[in-house]
Amino acid sequence: MEMTPKEYQEYVKEKSPKSPLGKNMALAFVIGGAICVLGQLIQTGWGAAGLGQEDAGTAASCSLVFLSALATGLNGYNKLARFGGAGTLVPITGFANAVVSPAIDFRSEGFVTGMAAKMFVIAGPVIVFGTLTSVVYGVILMLLRLV
Repeated sequence: MEMTPKEYQEYVKEKSPKSPLGKNMALAFVIGGAICVLGQLIQTGWGAAGLGQEDAGTAASCSLVFLSALATGLNGYNKLARFGGAGTLVPITGFANAVVSPAIDFRSEGFVTGMAAKMFVIAGPVIVFGTLTSVVYGVILMLLRLV
């Protein structure tokens, strides 16, 4: 059966199951909100332990990265992502998951050529473009203050 690419795309669209958009958005909202509430609870806990507000925020961020990496390693983050969808992409936990997942997937290739090299396959561009954007933003701010 010969099909043009356009016909194939229409066939795939016709056969693909329809996504329950409302349910997916609600789950993403609830799961993303729950992750943020957890972060706030952790920050409040660090504050109650005697850290200042800025230090408690830093400790909470580190705690969320650790918990996300641990959950990824135990396959819990993947299960949560299947349930909560885009809600698990809350920046800091989603980023930790994006760094740890390839490292786990490629561990059989060795420590250096597998885990270490593949760890930043997804996260590398984010780091590069984030750094570049912050430099450009800083230069713009500096130039605006000089004017």
